[in-house]
Amino acid sequence: MKVFGLTGGIGMGKSAAAHWLAGRGMPVIDTDVLARQVVEPGQPALMEIQLAFGPEVIAPAGGLNREALAKVVFCDSDARKKLEAITHPRILVLWREQIETWRAKEHPFAVVVIPLLFETAAEKELDATICVACSPATQTERLHERGWSREQIAQRLAAQWPVERKMGRADFVVWSEGCLEVVGQQLERILFEH
Repeated sequence: MKVFGLTGGIGMGKSAAAHWLAGRGMPVIDTDVLARQVVEPGQPALMEIQLAFGPEVIAPAGGLNREALAKVVFCDSDARKKLEAITHPRILVLWREQIETWRAKEHPFAVVVIPLLFETAAEKELDATICVACSPATQTERLHERGWSREQIAQRLAAQWPVERKMGRADFVVWSEGCLEVVGQQLERILFEH
């Protein structure tokens, strides 16, 4: 089985590309989904986060207050590293387990969506990497459509490598300026012609 890592900057089309792949029967696992799972109420990571960042990052219902945590970690790189030390190892275990399940079922391909793929050196565990990218103007427009402020966008971008650096490290680049059909055509060429 060939395992592809899919990455890119925020708002650049990773999720749309992953959705397109899953819609065609490709096994896809998104580490953002896993990140939510490892911090659900009752999970050890949530308790560790509360100890590390205080009770204000826990919502009244007992779940993670993502907005409160984001205000802390996206303006303090040490705090972000502390959070990543809690969550990343758990996320890694989960996606490794899923890959092994797919491998046992003899799937020819699988895709792991990892926003911080190169930042976490996850490429060492993958057969090839794909970076989904678009222009900065399109990225900003997409993030504004999500309701993000300029400050939120700047903080999130500062927490990741610049997309140009990711593109330079990736084995393949998918340009997501066009419609999803064009993105899909690029993905098909990568997966089935290489």
